[in-house]
Amino acid sequence: MKKNAFFSNFLCYLCYMNHNQTVFIVDAGNSFLKVGVFKNQILENVVRIGYLELSDYAELLNNSEDKVVFISSVLNEYETNKLIDIYSASIVLKRDDFLPIQIKYESPETLGLDRICNSVASFFLAKGKHSVAIDIGTCIKFDFTDKEGNYLGGSISPGINLRYKSMNDYTGKLPLIKDRISSDLIGNNTLNSMRSGVINGIKAEIDQFIDLYSQQYQDLTFFVTGGDAVYFDFPFKNNIFVDENLTLKGLHQIYLVNAK
Repeated sequence: MKKNAFFSNFLCYLCYMNHNQTVFIVDAGNSFLKVGVFKNQILENVVRIGYLELSDYAELLNNSEDKVVFISSVLNEYETNKLIDIYSASIVLKRDDFLPIQIKYESPETLGLDRICNSVASFFLAKGKHSVAIDIGTCIKFDFTDKEGNYLGGSISPGINLRYKSMNDYTGKLPLIKDRISSDLIGNNTLNSMRSGVINGIKAEIDQFIDLYSQQYQDLTFFVTGGDAVYFDFPFKNNIFVDENLTLKGLHQIYLVNAK
């Protein structure tokens, strides 16, 4: 299979790693794997891997010496076990693993692992301040962790695709939009009106949530992540950071506290 340039470069990088212990953090989503390479607790490289490319990648990874593979998977048990077979000596994140934050959610069994990982990362990165992780993907998720490390909860609302799909599903004439094109405030046709409602509406929602959190809490830092975060601009403030690898960093912190 023909690989893209970035994937090929990543494979070359693996070939020349030194023999210090390397931790591969694997975030297995529904469509692809996102793999972070941590050396000496520093994130050195990240790659997305399609499931059809697994065999090529796994061969080189399994030839790497003194390595650990830590997997978080949203896949079913069968698919997760296939990953475990591919990556020898794997460790899989479980719900009963020790966490470096306290979950104060009323229904912790329903809390997504991605929300937990984002909250763990934001807690450590905030360095003694309250933190909010904002994940803009299939859904838009806000997750609040106080400066003592207590995860209290947050909010969930539909993301871009879900909003476009719902307008198409529940109306007779509105089309299905699949792009991420922004629009002026005043849409000059049906497509641009829908884009304005979705893209500008999400931006207004996020800005308002940031303002509400900021009014309620002092010493507050926001961390923005998620695949659709690139389609939005955020206020230029010293307490708002965009980090596309927030989930991987949270997984790495969870690995560290369980590997001791």
